[in-house]
Amino acid sequence: MATGRLCEPGRWNASAGRANGTKEEIRSFNAYLDDLQKKVYEIHRQLSETGAEITAESLKKTLSGKAQKSITLMQVFKDHNRKVRVLVGKDFAAGTIERYETSLKHTQNYLKWKYQTDDIDVKKIDHEFITNYDFYLRSERKCANNSTVKYLKNFKKIIRICIASGWIDKDPFLNYKVKLKRVDRIFLSQEELDTISNKEFSSERLGQVRDIFLFCCYTGLAYADIKKLRRNEIDKGIDGEMWIVTFRQKTLTPTRVPLLPRAFEIIEKYKDNPLSLISGKAFPVSSNQKMNEYLKEMAVVCHINKNLTFHIARHTFATTVTLSNGVPIESVSKMLGHTNIKTTQHYAKILDMKVSKDMAALKQKFC
Repeated sequence: MATGRLCEPGRWNASAGRANGTKEEIRSFNAYLDDLQKKVYEIHRQLSETGAEITAESLKKTLSGKAQKSITLMQVFKDHNRKVRVLVGKDFAAGTIERYETSLKHTQNYLKWKYQTDDIDVKKIDHEFITNYDFYLRSERKCANNSTVKYLKNFKKIIRICIASGWIDKDPFLNYKVKLKRVDRIFLSQEELDTISNKEFSSERLGQVRDIFLFCCYTGLAYADIKKLRRNEIDKGIDGEMWIVTFRQKTLTPTRVPLLPRAFEIIEKYKDNPLSLISGKAFPVSSNQKMNEYLKEMAVVCHINKNLTFHIARHTFATTVTLSNGVPIESVSKMLGHTNIKTTQHYAKILDMKVSKDMAALKQKFC
């Protein structure tokens, strides 16, 4: 780069990089070059301390005051989460920001564990960073495979923002390959459903939890959906029968489910419930944690040897109530509010009883 100063060619000492002479103008000229060199060394030291990339170009830009401010990972991650939070209820569900906030926390802890720092320049994120992050989640955080994959999937979105903005040249996920492992979903059999339905509970609290749980078994609603379900979202459908017409909290996709007789009985049972009348909601639903505690208590009372959680109701609707009774998977997928039928196919893979019934019917044709 040009210094902006002139020197007669005959006075220039190429090996020393300075001008020869003792006159005041020569001493001033050489002092200027000494000062410039000191600035370059100081800039090099500062860049080295911050872990920034050191190149001739970065030195030149910093010296001339044209250096671009480094973009840090936490800066991008927090800005992304801020925008998602603003759009909750419009483009994103409340659960989405919770997942990204958890991913942010894991990323912050990983930076401290691996690099002893609170932040890092996005340019330093490479394949090694990703594989070490994977190892950290599995070893230090004790995350299972699917949890690890999901956290890194959230992190990958932040990296895509960096690539699209031109802050990262090469995708660090390029050679990182992992897959979600199939997990067999627990669901209740028809016999277990009948046992819960017919059980007389001494506690009114357990009876109420049982009713809400069974309603979800016959409608496929998740906890977040039943908690927000309002009376005015249950109305006559195109066939003149009662339907649930709502939106899934998780994906904001529309869900339309015809009410089975058992579900209709339960909704009618709570139409005059004081808490429901005040709130306008269909049921007085406790927190998810409390509901799951009560369900475990209910499982013991009903002698059901399964780790009963509220989400099992949704699995039961997909398997025992619909697919095993011949409801087409496309209809089940629509009622569940799935955006991809592959999600619904996970339920179909575990229905050995349905396969047995179908083959038994086929055997009759060959008799």
